[in-house]
Amino acid sequence: MVVGMKFCGFDLVAWRGFMFSLFILNFVFCCQLILLQPLVAAIDGKTGDAATLFERVSQSIKVKKYSEALADLNAAIGADPTISEAYWRRASVLRQLCRYEDSEKSYKKFLEMKPGNSAAAKELSQLYQAQNAFDSSNSLFETGEFSKALEHIDKVVLVFSPACTKAKLLKARLLIASKDYSSAISEAGYILKEEEDNLEALLLRGRAYYYLADHDVSIRHYQKGLRLDPEHGELKKAYFGLKNLLKKTKSADDNASKGKLRLAVEEYKAAIALDPNHTSHNVNLHLGLCKVLVKLGRGQDAVTSCNEVLEIDGDSVEALKQRGEAKLLIEDWEGAVADLKSAYEKSPQDMDIREALMRAEKSLKLSQRKDWYKILGISKTASMSEIKKAYKKLALQWHPDKNVDNREEAEAKFREIAAAYEILGDEDKRTKYDRGEDIEEMGGMGGGGFNPFGGGQQFTFHFEGGFPGGEGGFPGGFGGFHF
Repeated sequence: MVVGMKFCGFDLVAWRGFMFSLFILNFVFCCQLILLQPLVAAIDGKTGDAATLFERVSQSIKVKKYSEALADLNAAIGADPTISEAYWRRASVLRQLCRYEDSEKSYKKFLEMKPGNSAAAKELSQLYQAQNAFDSSNSLFETGEFSKALEHIDKVVLVFSPACTKAKLLKARLLIASKDYSSAISEAGYILKEEEDNLEALLLRGRAYYYLADHDVSIRHYQKGLRLDPEHGELKKAYFGLKNLLKKTKSADDNASKGKLRLAVEEYKAAIALDPNHTSHNVNLHLGLCKVLVKLGRGQDAVTSCNEVLEIDGDSVEALKQRGEAKLLIEDWEGAVADLKSAYEKSPQDMDIREALMRAEKSLKLSQRKDWYKILGISKTASMSEIKKAYKKLALQWHPDKNVDNREEAEAKFREIAAAYEILGDEDKRTKYDRGEDIEEMGGMGGGGFNPFGGGQQFTFHFEGGFPGGEGGFPGGFGGFHF
């Protein structure tokens, strides 16, 4: 009985040692199976052959799961480095992702294993073309040759590397630089469909909406990006820059509406200076500035501001109207009529434009008639005695008999002086003239005016006391005109 227990005791200890060793070996074996499972699955797949692996890779590529395709290919190569086709497939995927250096290595490895494969050699050549096109596009972007850069990057995105995110981002930047904002929105949108948290795509799409003056949508893109990365430098700059622009714009508009015109001028200018290239928003700032400057009577400055508006939007009725008003201030009558007529043609129901056009046409008409005050060399407030005195002096100076050597010029000048006196020397005619009314007998206007030499008659001009140096009048038979 005791011996049996010893025997049994001996067996129990041995059995425990045996079972412990078996457990350790089993644990190690299981760990090896776990570690080797991806490699085995990569080669065998569910059906256990390489064809299934490559089919799975192809399906991953079709649904644009390139990282999964690469993981399968890397696992397969790790498990069996002799699978040549895996290198080729990997090279192709890496080329599509524009990981050109890694792709080149895989192509070369495949060609070492399968020398003379023309298809792989051709793809390697395309890789070099893609790399060259991408580098050229970057260089042209830096030098501002955006159209040429787009031609190169399209080759990358559309032909050689359609899965290349950084090429698509470069294209979006180029489209913004080319001011094709709608296309930039689409290009960045494609990226965000595949990578909804791509910060650069959010920035670029927000910037494109910004330049279209769709500020609310722009802000939403910036905010989403900042929620993902609150310290992203470019997103912060874009977001706070836009908020500052909107704040200054509102302040300028508010001051303009409250009549604080000089303050509004400074704030409009400050808002424009924040981003001179933001034309779709600045067009409104320039227009607001033009209106304020017209109200301040600063005609030339207002013309400059309205010119900025019309360079951006040549069909702006309000800008044409305001520029017409500004030109009236600087007495550019013809320019004012042209602008206001163009505005009226675009908006014939606008009575304010019609009234301004009538004023401009009247001013133009008045500007085209002779300035009788200027002809007599007197002011518009001259008294009747001053008018008569000026007339006597000029009539003596330009009497044809006193200007034998330039008789034709003197006769024309003398007619003009006499016509000026006929209007200004008559209180009723002078009043009508000053009001801008048409007077048919305004000498020389309309061809039927005053003519001291008309009708073939002889005239003798008698002034009180006579002309100095004369004996009862000038020789030559001028007579019959008296004060």
